[in-house]
Amino acid sequence: MKPISRIFILLLLASASYVTSYAQENQSYILHTIEKGQNLYSISKMYNVTTTDIIRLNPGCEEKIYAGQTIKIPQGQASQKGETFHTIQAGETLYKLTTLYKVSAKAICDANPGLSAENFRIGQVIRIPLEEEKTTASTIQPPVEQTAIQGPVQSRCKDMHKVKRKETIFSVSREYGISEQELIAANPELKEGMKKGQFLCIPYPNAVTLEPTQKEDLNVIPPSNSELFNKIKEAPEEISTIKAALILPFHEEKRMVEYYEGFLMAIDSLKRTGTSIDLYVYESGKDASAINNILSKKEMQKMNIIFGPMHQQHIKPLSDFAQKNDIRLVIPFSQNSEEVFNNPSIYQINTPQSYLYSKVYEHFTRQFPNAHVIFIEPTSPDKDKAEFIKGLKQELKSKGISMNSVSENDTKETLKAALRSDKENIFIPTSGSNVLLIKTLPQLTMLVREAPDQRVHLFGYPEWQTYTLDHLEKFFELDVYFYSSFYMNTLFPAAIQFTNAYHKWYSKDLTSKYPNYAMLGFDTGFFFLKGLSRFGSELENNLPKMNLTPIQTGFLFERVNNWGGFINKKVFFIHFTKNFELEKLDFE
Repeated sequence: MKPISRIFILLLLASASYVTSYAQENQSYILHTIEKGQNLYSISKMYNVTTTDIIRLNPGCEEKIYAGQTIKIPQGQASQKGETFHTIQAGETLYKLTTLYKVSAKAICDANPGLSAENFRIGQVIRIPLEEEKTTASTIQPPVEQTAIQGPVQSRCKDMHKVKRKETIFSVSREYGISEQELIAANPELKEGMKKGQFLCIPYPNAVTLEPTQKEDLNVIPPSNSELFNKIKEAPEEISTIKAALILPFHEEKRMVEYYEGFLMAIDSLKRTGTSIDLYVYESGKDASAINNILSKKEMQKMNIIFGPMHQQHIKPLSDFAQKNDIRLVIPFSQNSEEVFNNPSIYQINTPQSYLYSKVYEHFTRQFPNAHVIFIEPTSPDKDKAEFIKGLKQELKSKGISMNSVSENDTKETLKAALRSDKENIFIPTSGSNVLLIKTLPQLTMLVREAPDQRVHLFGYPEWQTYTLDHLEKFFELDVYFYSSFYMNTLFPAAIQFTNAYHKWYSKDLTSKYPNYAMLGFDTGFFFLKGLSRFGSELENNLPKMNLTPIQTGFLFERVNNWGGFINKKVFFIHFTKNFELEKLDFE
């Protein structure tokens, strides 16, 4: 009996393995084209799936993904609210999607604030809301009497298809040149899965399923995307008095008080130009209960914009409240907010690292197209810069830019041997610490002095702003560049004016930390309040026209996807020239 038992168990295991494999093969999915700055984590948050789900459909993507690559995203459990996602196919229009999913154009546009006639193109992924409920009549309609002679009946199926092993909804739809949604609409049983031997109705391409009582008017021309978008576009609303809330832990964080002080100076500047603002200020503390008490106040639902919070645990309740009440939420501090990927009302000031690094790589290769990069490796590897350096090396390799490595303990002769006379030599420490700078700057300085004909630069990180006073002369001599999304030159007229005004207002000097929170408060307050006063409800459509010059913080907001919020992608290069000039290179 034992051998028989073993055979039986093996058969069960084989059967289970086959079923699992079959379910995966027939899993419905959409196609997502990766954009610069996106990683598996951010993509998973966009679609409310796990990174494991994505890796299962795209083996090997855990090792490397790249901009322009198309990957599969599992459908089905993608949204807790019941929405689905759709990748726009060739020949599809907004009108066609309304008939395919039985939802209005307005419902689709409301679910995708970033969608427009201009970016409605092949490969774009959009969110499709729940099917609109049909209005039920209060009285039962009498049955329609059938005539004795019926007219000819045209089949809704162009062809019938018998499902073969390993075929999927995706593969069958592509075989007949229709979308997955069209195939499912013609075969509702596919929502329960596809089975071998099953017969499927293949509908005519671009066919519209009509209710029995509807009649198709072949003379009617479907509206174009531009016509539909213009038709549902709401009239802009002006905001006579802006209602703004500031929700921060003032009692426990001195920096939050400085942010508030700069914010008040921005309001004062705007009021002098005739802008009317009602400001509500709340102490958030650390506990979630404090946030809930604030959000329960009647005036909160009438806000036009909210600034905050600081603590990570407060972001979700604030985000949910802002989305429910259609209120803009500006998050000035956190770099890791997941809510921005699914909440169109969020503005994230502090750029997520993957997007920040992507911009730096883009600007670097543009600034140094003929570069030879020499990485300076510390004795103890810096984990903080590991992701940045890894991504930069991949980008340099893809662009064919030559690379080399030296040690922080190498002599001037070793550094000289790493140079190339036909290239711009860019030294990049793989650590942002001041200790490494102190070690390497003397050797690099001697190298530049002994080989003045060699083109040599040193490239670094935002924290170098705090070391500038210690190394100012050497920074100029080594033609130093560093990247940052915030920078303040105390010699700039706007910075001098703000510094003097701050001292006059509060009888104290600005702190020397970077970023300076008073300036951050002024820049964010002025940018958004000025934008609402100029454009009202149309602020999001006019962000490129916000040609303001902030004192410290750069702003370049882009939506993370058609249904999500905005992240700030602004990055500067700060350049210490050999002519002892300081430049802020703005690439946008």
